[in-house]
Amino acid sequence: MKNLSRITETFSESVIREMTRICDAAGGYNLSQGFPDFDSPQAIQEAAIRAISAGYNQYPVTFGEPELREAISRKVRRYNQIDCDPATDITVTCGATEAMIATLKALINPGDEIIIFEPFYENYGPDSILSGATPRYITLYGPDWHFSSTELAAAFNEKTKAIIINTPNNPTGKVFTRSELQEIAGLAVKWDTYVVADEIYEHILYDEAEHISMASLPGMAERTITINSISKTYSVTGWRVGWAIAAPRITQRIRKVHDFFTVGAPTPFQHAAAEAMNFEPEYYTGLKNHYAEARDFFLRVLREAGFQCELPKGAYYVLADASGIMKQLKLTDDTAFSRRLIELTGVATVPGSSFYADKTKGSHQVRFCFCKKWETLELVAQALATKLP
Repeated sequence: MKNLSRITETFSESVIREMTRICDAAGGYNLSQGFPDFDSPQAIQEAAIRAISAGYNQYPVTFGEPELREAISRKVRRYNQIDCDPATDITVTCGATEAMIATLKALINPGDEIIIFEPFYENYGPDSILSGATPRYITLYGPDWHFSSTELAAAFNEKTKAIIINTPNNPTGKVFTRSELQEIAGLAVKWDTYVVADEIYEHILYDEAEHISMASLPGMAERTITINSISKTYSVTGWRVGWAIAAPRITQRIRKVHDFFTVGAPTPFQHAAAEAMNFEPEYYTGLKNHYAEARDFFLRVLREAGFQCELPKGAYYVLADASGIMKQLKLTDDTAFSRRLIELTGVATVPGSSFYADKTKGSHQVRFCFCKKWETLELVAQALATKLP
């Protein structure tokens, strides 16, 4: 038989989702995949039920129901300082995942390059390859996850079509500062490069950290594609409603790709999302306070168990150094340790190497997520305290 696609041999299936399957088979505590195990807000559930009962069950407007696009436009003007026309600048997609690949397919030509900060969310590398681009990786250095200005500047060249920024960042919890974004913006303008800004954790911030949207900086609206979703902010990761915001000339291309990828995101959930966009400020304050308390508790748990880790400034992940525990268990790589951790404690994590192009950089790291109910976190704390050497 003829050979299958060569491009699919260049990357693996999601390690994050694989760890979820292993965790489920073991009946463990899933701190690997970033979804809450507590319920989504009652108000958004009721909005979805009303939408279904009202008959919003057929194909939506392909690029997004008008009510949702208008709600997104109002929200980003208020919170992100981004002015966008809901008729021409917004594409509603099946989650931020589709928004990212549809965006890259709309931007990339063969021979183009994409700059990606590592450690990175694991989709970015395969998305770049599937879109036809060559990824170029720039290291974020712990413990504060800064980048080298020299290394970043050297990565830009005539082939650079885009740079992907994830802020707040998965897996590090880094929140890019205004000065860092301005530095990246200057290079993007110099090299006529697009910026793809994944801002899905924009409301999950700690310690007075400020979320700044790249598209809000002077001169960046025309070359920035802002990607987001309702998944994390409203704890509905299974609804698959996301969007991409871009100038009309880019949006036209994204909409064409999206149309032939998925036709449209789930109609009733789009209408529920439009209602959620009108939640009062107290909702977002409560979200931040809950995760801040969970972060502080879980960091203490990890440190007492022997992990080395820094407080994340945003999102709900901790990228921890497991070197000490690995040495005690006589293990030399992150994958073996992650599997052994489930066997010993029932706690599922993600091997750190899955967030790097150079796998050796993450060989002593693991990523935990703490977007879990208190009961789960307390059980995890007990398991790590009593079942590790």
